[in-house]
Amino acid sequence: MAYLAPMPQAIGIFPQFIAQQPETIVLKEHVLSLTGDSFSIKLANGTPILQVEGKVFSLGGRKKVRDMAGNHLFDIRKELLHIHTTFAIEDPSGKKIMEVKSSFALLGSKATATFTSQSGKAESLSMKGNFFDTSADITDKSQGLVVARIDRKLLSGKDIFFGQQTYAVQVAPGVDMALVAAMCICLDEKNNEAK
Repeated sequence: MAYLAPMPQAIGIFPQFIAQQPETIVLKEHVLSLTGDSFSIKLANGTPILQVEGKVFSLGGRKKVRDMAGNHLFDIRKELLHIHTTFAIEDPSGKKIMEVKSSFALLGSKATATFTSQSGKAESLSMKGNFFDTSADITDKSQGLVVARIDRKLLSGKDIFFGQQTYAVQVAPGVDMALVAAMCICLDEKNNEAK
C-alpha cells in the first residue's frame, strides 16, 4: 500500500489531530447503540483517538464528537432545506467551522468540505469516489494533492457484518484526522439516507 505524500503546509483546525506521519484511522459504527449512530475512531494500531455519540431523536441527526479525555470538540449536524445534502460541523458554542455539501455526479458521488485552516487559509477539500463501495479520495482542491483515501478493502471480512459500517482511511502527514473523520461520518449519513 502506497502512503500519501506529506502536505507542504498543515491542513486542519485541530492541531492535536494533525497527522505527524502517514496514518490509517479506522471508523467503526456502533449500529445497536442506544444513542443512535455512534462511532469509535482509532488509529490502525488500536489507539483510540475520538468518540462520536449520535442523538436518536435530534433534528438533523446531531452527532457530538469528543476526544478521549471527554473534551467536546465539535458537532456534526445535517442542515435542512438545502437542494444538496449539506452538513454543518459546529464548535461547542454552535459556530459553524466547516461545511460538507454533496453534489450530483454522473458516476459515483461527490462532496466538498470548506473551512478555514488554523493558519487562516480558506480550504476546500473534494471527496470523490464510488461511495456505494465506500472508496473515495479526498483531495485538496488548491494543490490537487490527495490528502486522505477511504478504502474498505483494507479491512478484513470480520470487520463488515450486521450492517455495521467500518471505514479505513489513510491520512497524509500534515492533515487533520478529526476533520477527515467528520467528512467520513457525513458520507456515512448520506449513504444511510440512500438506503
